[in-house]
Amino acid sequence: MDWGMKNRMSRIIQPDTGRAVMLALDHGYFLGPTHRLEDPRETITPLIPYADTIMLTRGVLRTSVDPEANTNVVLRVSGGTSIVGPHLENEGITTTFEEAIRLNVAGVGLSVFIGTEYERQTLLGLSELVNQGEKYGIPVLGITAVGKELEKRDSRYLSLCCRICAELGAHIVKTYYCEDFEKVTASCPAPIVIAGGPKLETELDVFKMTYDAINKGAVGVDMGRNIWQHDHPIAMIRAIRGVVHENMKPKEAHELFIDIKQGKVT
Repeated sequence: MDWGMKNRMSRIIQPDTGRAVMLALDHGYFLGPTHRLEDPRETITPLIPYADTIMLTRGVLRTSVDPEANTNVVLRVSGGTSIVGPHLENEGITTTFEEAIRLNVAGVGLSVFIGTEYERQTLLGLSELVNQGEKYGIPVLGITAVGKELEKRDSRYLSLCCRICAELGAHIVKTYYCEDFEKVTASCPAPIVIAGGPKLETELDVFKMTYDAINKGAVGVDMGRNIWQHDHPIAMIRAIRGVVHENMKPKEAHELFIDIKQGKVT
């Protein structure tokens, strides 16, 4: 791995812990003005200090994040469809590598839709990104998207998806947490971060999912709605950092969340 690739990987996966807290803010590329992400700048700005990286599109990066914010970016470079269209899986690459370089990103990310009629084009898109990433020293995040079919989130299917992403050269893989998650991580030679998915019922559910994923082989999270759709997003991301980087157990993270929410911890 060349110096530039190693340097960028270290901006995503922190060398001192070997783990990552990524903040997913790219939902608007297919969902439009998502609840509590209607004004991206308002949502993003207070959370930047607590995220190792933020994942978003070039449009939101340019309009809603100050260049002086000193944040690491994983750029969403796939799209072309929307939630109201007939095929959410019919994505392509939307952003050039030259653009990513101009934006000084730590990495780029693309969704693959394995098991759909658009499987081939999204996997070839990932392969092309990896080709370019190796050329320019920029890590590629392969995202195992399931579109509208959330019932596909089982260990057999996700193991298939993650392994294929790794086989095609993805440097990091993003997937969902599931039962028997250790089977997914054990069969994927690339580091895995978990998506938060739809907003969970309680804060403790979020911390438990994060804790279990880490203990079953994930290197961290790329979480969005369970943080910024919460009434206390800063307390959420700080508690999640506690689990990921400080090995806090779910109840310890929940206690930290409450203390921050109540102003007992600054």
